[in-house]
Amino acid sequence: MAAMNDPRFAQLAGVLTGFSTSLAKGERVLIDAFDIPEEMVIALVRAARARGALPYVQLNNSRITRELLRGAEAAQYRTSADAELFRMKRMDAYIALRGSGNIFESSDVPADRVKLVNGLMRPVLNWRVEKTKWVVLRWPTSAMAQQAGMSTEQFEDFYFRVCTLDYARMRPGMAALQKLMERTDRVEIKGPGTDLRFSIKGIGAVPCGGLRNIPDGEVFSCPVKDSVEGEITYNAASVYQGVEFNNVRLVFKQGRIVEATCSGDNKRLNAIFDSDAGARYVGEFALGFNPHILQPMRDILFDEKIAGSFHFTPGQAYGDADNGNRSQVHWDLVSIQRPECGGGEIRFDGKLVRKDGRFVLKSLEKLNPEYLLGGK
Repeated sequence: MAAMNDPRFAQLAGVLTGFSTSLAKGERVLIDAFDIPEEMVIALVRAARARGALPYVQLNNSRITRELLRGAEAAQYRTSADAELFRMKRMDAYIALRGSGNIFESSDVPADRVKLVNGLMRPVLNWRVEKTKWVVLRWPTSAMAQQAGMSTEQFEDFYFRVCTLDYARMRPGMAALQKLMERTDRVEIKGPGTDLRFSIKGIGAVPCGGLRNIPDGEVFSCPVKDSVEGEITYNAASVYQGVEFNNVRLVFKQGRIVEATCSGDNKRLNAIFDSDAGARYVGEFALGFNPHILQPMRDILFDEKIAGSFHFTPGQAYGDADNGNRSQVHWDLVSIQRPECGGGEIRFDGKLVRKDGRFVLKSLEKLNPEYLLGGK
């Protein structure tokens, strides 16, 4: 991929240690690197030190991780979870860059091993999300370029353009959308295969503009747990636990998924939703609006930010927009509502907010692509 002395490494490291995590003197930061070039790790170490922070590094390999997961034992991962939680409690910040030569590397890990490990490691994830300043992003690989249908060079340029976007430009529109969602009760979403109704009353809303994920560009809330009624068909393919799922269709009654089908492995799909009691309830509802990201590439950190999309997420709710649902699952399934993807409408308390992927309220126009890309 990118040249080893690529100046964009230092630029991206500056965004992650500055804008995203605002590292300060004396703060401890864990740099969690999954199959990424050593030079990028070094750039992050140098950028952290330049801000007076104390960098710690963990290097990971996807093939080794797969081998460990295939034979995972409870006693083994209890020890790992205890050690990881001990370390995470001593960190002020967390930066994860995740690369992979094969997005399906863990596809043959037994579902029961995944469930075991996710359950045991959940306290580490919860502490990191709730108690540290964190940011997570993918690293561009040839496999990702292939997923996106681009040449390697074309995808690299796309990646660095997306990741170094002027995220501060999102703030006015995100603030307006946050206020609107905070005073909204009923949400209605309609589109091909989708007729969904739920409440977000009293849940709150959180803007995401480059502080926690890169790429970014969403505002999220969460349905009142038992309020979801209707059906949804997601039109973006999704890879979860190393398996690809297409055309996932969910039917809800009193908040719970009572029917789940897809065009692929329905048994594996339902095994995910049977991971625990909370996996059949929804833990997040979000609107995505990153102007650079237009097509799904089977990578959720990109796909959930697609311009004109929303995601409706079975599983764990976030503490800052919480409906009380708890689960080891958090699966950001995405539907795109731009005209070329079938269109659709989103209404808040009966008022049209977005049509065919574009915000129609004047207060939200600054979240449409032409403004975010530098127009007026």
